[in-house]
Amino acid sequence: MTTANPPYLTGHFTPVVEEVTATGLTVEGTLPPELSGRLLRNGHNPKPGITPTHWFKGSGMVHGIRLRDGRAEWYRNRWVHTPALDGAPYMTDQGPDLTASAAGTHVIEHAGRLLALCEANLPFELDGELGTVGAYDFDGRLRTAMTAHPKEDPVTGELHFFASSPFPPHLTYHVADATGTLVHTAEVPTATAALKHDFALTRRHIVFIEGNVTFDPTEHSGIPYGWSDHQPSRIGVMPRGADGHHHIRWYSIEPGNMLHVSNAYEDGQGRIVLEGPTVDREGFRLSWNWWTGAPGRGTEPVARSYTRRWTIDQSAGTVDEHIIDDLPVEFPTLNEEYLGAENRYQYAIAFPDENGLGGYGLVKYDRTTGARRIHQVGDARLPGEAVFVPAAGATNEDDGYLLTVVSDLKQDASQLLVLDATGLGRIATVHLPHRVAAGLHGSWIPDSPATA
Repeated sequence: MTTANPPYLTGHFTPVVEEVTATGLTVEGTLPPELSGRLLRNGHNPKPGITPTHWFKGSGMVHGIRLRDGRAEWYRNRWVHTPALDGAPYMTDQGPDLTASAAGTHVIEHAGRLLALCEANLPFELDGELGTVGAYDFDGRLRTAMTAHPKEDPVTGELHFFASSPFPPHLTYHVADATGTLVHTAEVPTATAALKHDFALTRRHIVFIEGNVTFDPTEHSGIPYGWSDHQPSRIGVMPRGADGHHHIRWYSIEPGNMLHVSNAYEDGQGRIVLEGPTVDREGFRLSWNWWTGAPGRGTEPVARSYTRRWTIDQSAGTVDEHIIDDLPVEFPTLNEEYLGAENRYQYAIAFPDENGLGGYGLVKYDRTTGARRIHQVGDARLPGEAVFVPAAGATNEDDGYLLTVVSDLKQDASQLLVLDATGLGRIATVHLPHRVAAGLHGSWIPDSPATA
């Protein structure tokens, strides 16, 4: 049962109460000229007077910041106007309404379309000023929900994604080509009702992760999932290609649950290396209770979330796994030109530990040396997921910028920080017209020649 003031409606997560548009934003420092485009970020932001029963059920609000020619031209925030925003239920007498979406988890661009995503529903298309166009089903070809974490192949431009369901078929895999046409759909056999929030794409494989969190019809928060010691924890490796779903292999791993993948790739020996923050049973309990406002929760939305590495040797049929860092982190990102290939650098957001010790910060990992660097953002300031943008003429993987929106409780304000991705030094600060509630995921949408 939720409390009168659940944690996902307080502090850094206090919802924004109105839609605004502001132009000519104040900039401290110098914005790099190659930052010509829009930073879009999504998150759960219920309307005033609405108390959702779970953090993830809050209606989606997209925030946008337009940068061009060294200026911050505008900021605007808009709710994604889905049927759920006006109270339409997800479950109906005819079954799930895939348009009744919170649309509050992620926002991406593919083939010229802006899509707000929530994994139980169809995507919702937005226009360039964040107005809602409507549910998008790939011209009638998409008949399932769509994950909030699709992967765009940096080589082919294809968009790979999936639908996970508590009911058979539990897993359906999709591919849209670089033009946005849905060209492949396949039901993946042997999958279970385990929650699959994210997945990984390598040059040759699709990698699915089934942890110990699975469908639980007794969970009444509106998100019917819970931890089960009886649910096998495993990794599924599927060859890319039209018939790959017939050849998926599952590998048992230690109990746990992963929400977000850092990256995956084939190493020089042909093994698959997969990394991402994971939680154990206690970490999931503390986090879930925070997400639902239940007693016995942690002080933060994630608890005991440590980066883990799996090395899958398909020839030997073995998996080596271990925790590679003891810092609680979430929202991993990277230079997406390296998505699916071996990467040296990864970024994440650091959180206080399960006892509330430690602070927020933006973390850079060097996977070659094992070094970890943290950019501390200051007291009572929470940075959001850091989006990497390559620098003009980049020659090294970390030549670029990290863009993160910070919630500042002391000043009741927010800023966009632009950091040097190499050394994590601050390059510029863009002051936003109001405090932006801490949210989830977003994207940098660079200008095309037509919009520059």
